[in-house]
Amino acid sequence: MARTTTPSRSSRKSGKPTAAPRTDSVDLPDQETLERLKLSPEVAWYLVSRGIPLPDSPPLYQTPSPGEALGAVFDAARVDKVINAFSKLRHTKGQWAGQPLRPDPWQVAYVLAPVFGWVVWDDDADGYVRVVSELYVDVPRKNGKSTLCGGIAIYMTCADGEPGAEVLAAATTKEQARFVFDPIKRLADSAPALKGHVKPLKDKILHNRSGSYFQVISNVADAQHGANLHCYVCDELHIHKTPDMLETLESGTGSRRQPLGVVITTADTGKRETPYDNKRRRIEQLARRVLHDSSVYGVIFAAPNDADPHEETTWRAANPGYGVSPTRAYLAKASRKAASSPADLASFLRLHLGIRTRQDVKYLPIAAWNNNAGMVDESALRDRPTWGGLDLAATSDLCALCWLFPDDTDGTVDALWRFWTPEDNLAALDKRSAKAASRWVKEGWLTATPGNVADYDWIKEQIRKDRDVFRVKSIGYDPWNASQLTNDLVSERAPMVKVRQGFQTMSPVLKETQRLILQGTPEKPVLRHGGNPVALWCVDNLAVVMDPAGNVKPDKANSGDKIDGVSSLLTAMSEVIARPPRRKSRYADEDEIMVV
Repeated sequence: MARTTTPSRSSRKSGKPTAAPRTDSVDLPDQETLERLKLSPEVAWYLVSRGIPLPDSPPLYQTPSPGEALGAVFDAARVDKVINAFSKLRHTKGQWAGQPLRPDPWQVAYVLAPVFGWVVWDDDADGYVRVVSELYVDVPRKNGKSTLCGGIAIYMTCADGEPGAEVLAAATTKEQARFVFDPIKRLADSAPALKGHVKPLKDKILHNRSGSYFQVISNVADAQHGANLHCYVCDELHIHKTPDMLETLESGTGSRRQPLGVVITTADTGKRETPYDNKRRRIEQLARRVLHDSSVYGVIFAAPNDADPHEETTWRAANPGYGVSPTRAYLAKASRKAASSPADLASFLRLHLGIRTRQDVKYLPIAAWNNNAGMVDESALRDRPTWGGLDLAATSDLCALCWLFPDDTDGTVDALWRFWTPEDNLAALDKRSAKAASRWVKEGWLTATPGNVADYDWIKEQIRKDRDVFRVKSIGYDPWNASQLTNDLVSERAPMVKVRQGFQTMSPVLKETQRLILQGTPEKPVLRHGGNPVALWCVDNLAVVMDPAGNVKPDKANSGDKIDGVSSLLTAMSEVIARPPRRKSRYADEDEIMVV
C-alpha cells in the first residue's frame, strides 16, 4: 500500500505543507524490485493505480527522488494533468501518425511523475510548487526524445497555469533551431484540441488566453532579450561548444514561481570541460550523493561500459523504449554495421548505447571511500605524531592542508583536512558544487578568507595552531607551487619537505591510498576521514594518468574539478611512507626500504 497526497489550498504559516491524505490500496512490487527499477513507492503507486506498466529498463544513473526534499508530497492530480495534456496532442509521423500522444511508461516513471508530481509548500508563492526546477534527461537516439521535449514545451506554454509564460528552446544555429522547433510546431498544428487556442507562427507559438508563447532561439542575445522565463528546453546539449547560452537561460528564471529548465540530450564523445561534460558530471555526482540538490533531477540511460555492445540485453539496458522505439531490427542492423568498422562502433556506442567513447576509470571508488568515513575526533588526536600535505593550488581558488595520523598498532590512518577559499570565489565554487560550498562554510568544513585571493596569513596561522596541538613531523609541499608562505614556514623552522608530483613519487602513494580504502569497511575503516564533504568532492573529481610502465599520478588537466583535497592527502601520504623504517613497504625493492 502506498500513500500519496493531494495538497489542499490552505496553508500553515509554520512552513509545513498542509495536505489532505488519500490512501489507496494497490499491489506494489516488493522493495527489492522497486530498488532495481529505481522507482520510489509513490511513483510506483501512481503507475500501478493508473494502469501504466512498470518499465523494465531503469537508468544507469538517477538522482535521488525529489520526494526526499523537506516537506515534499506527491500530488497525483498534477501528473494526471500533464499526461492528459499530452494526450490532446497527436503523433505526426510514422505508424502512429494522427494517434494521441501518450507518454511511454518509462517517460512517466522516470521523467513526468517525479518532476511534476513532487511538490512542496512555498510561502512566497502562497501555494504548492514543484520541487524540481532543473531536469536533465540523457538518452540514446530513437527513444522519443523530441516528442518528450515537445510535449513538455507545449504543456509549459499552454497548460501549466502560468500567466504570460515565456518558454524558449535553445539551439546553436538557425538550422538546428528548425530541428528543434518544427517537431513542436507540428504537434501544435495537428492537435484538434488546440485549434483556436494556440497560433503557430513561423518561429513562435502563441497561447493568447494566457498571454504565453513558445519560441526557439539560436544565440545568446535572443536569450537575454527580455527574458523572464517560465521554462527553457535545451535539446542536444553536446552540440553546444560554450556554456553561455545555457547559463543565460538558467539566469532568466529567477522571478517565476515554479520555473523548469529542461536539458534533453544524447551522449558526447567524452571531451572534458564542455557544457555537456560539466552538466553530466554534476548529475552523476548528485546520483552518487557526492552533492545534494533536490531541485535538480536527472536520469542517464546508458549501457555499462563493460557490456558487450552486440548483445540484445545491452541494447535493452540502454534504451528504455526498446522494442517500440527503437525497434530490435533497427538496433540489430546498427550493431552489425558497427561490428565491421571501428568508426561505426564508436558512433554506435555513443548514439545508441549512451556510452561516452572516452571514459575515465575511478581510481579511488566512491563507494570504497565512503566505507572509510568513520569518525575522526580531533581532540583525541592531540599530541599524536602527524605528517602533513599542503596544496596551495591557484591563489584565487581552493587551498588544502591534510594531516595524516598513522596508527602502527592496527595499520589504520586518520585524515584531517583544512580547506580555504577566498570569499569572492565562493559564488563560483557554489556554481560548480551544486551550492554545496556555502553549506561547507556554514558547517565548518571550509574557511572563506577575506578578499579575492587566498589569504596565506590565515593558512600560516592555522598551521601554527596545529603545530601547538599535534606532534608535527613534517609538512610536504609541491615545490612547483612554492610561495612566500612556504618560505615563511621554513624561516619559522617548520619541518617543510619538498614533494614532487611526478610518477616516481605519486605512483606508490596513489597505490597505497587505493589499497587502504579498498581494505576498509563501514565497521572497520582503515583510512578514516570523517566523511569530510569537501574531500569527498575532490575524490570524486579525481582522474589519473598512467605511463607505459603502469605508474599512475593525478591528472589535474582531465579531472572533473578541483582535486586539492586529494593532492594534499597524497602529499601527506608520501611523508607517511617516507618515515624512518618500521616495516618494509610492498613497494620497496632490494635497494630501497620505505615505511607504510
